[in-house]
Amino acid sequence: MRVIRSIATILAMTALVGGALLARPTAQSPVRVVVGTELGDIVLEIDAARAPITAANFLRYLDAHHYDGGTFHRTVTMDNQPDSPVKIEVIQAGVNADRAKDGFPAIPLERTSVTGLRHTDGAISMARAQPDSATSGWFICINDQPSLDFGGARNPDGQGFAAFGRVVQGMDVARKIQHAPNMDGQRLTPPIKILKAARIP
Repeated sequence: MRVIRSIATILAMTALVGGALLARPTAQSPVRVVVGTELGDIVLEIDAARAPITAANFLRYLDAHHYDGGTFHRTVTMDNQPDSPVKIEVIQAGVNADRAKDGFPAIPLERTSVTGLRHTDGAISMARAQPDSATSGWFICINDQPSLDFGGARNPDGQGFAAFGRVVQGMDVARKIQHAPNMDGQRLTPPIKILKAARIP
């Protein structure tokens, strides 16, 4: 019986390892996503190799269609953050409001000091309040934003945000969104609709 159990354990472990290896992305097969908005398409490349937890979380929401019907609802420009001593430029997106209660648990923060990713122009990253609190909200950097990296001064805790990929096409659309009307602080008025977000086969 012990031999049979040992063999069963080995087979189970082999299956798990094999599945992980098959699921693990390679440099030759990056995960690309198209986010279709009412102002045009934005194509993202998800870096699941260097930010596996954050990438898997984003793709979980994507594959469950939570971003379909969502919005880009926030724009942060140099002119609309008077109370912030450290200025940034980003646009932030979120899920369809009807799916807001169907979310997944928050994920651990993958710091840029560990992943090696940086908040450069076009980087995509997860929105958060406290460390380990990110869920579905994400943003696109407009121009380089080093203050969002680990050790940066934008967030008082100094832990930075979790970058997990970059825009590879459609930064012109991202900049259109950034400059869309925002008559209510940093809120886009009206928000820019996400028509559909999906993986590119």
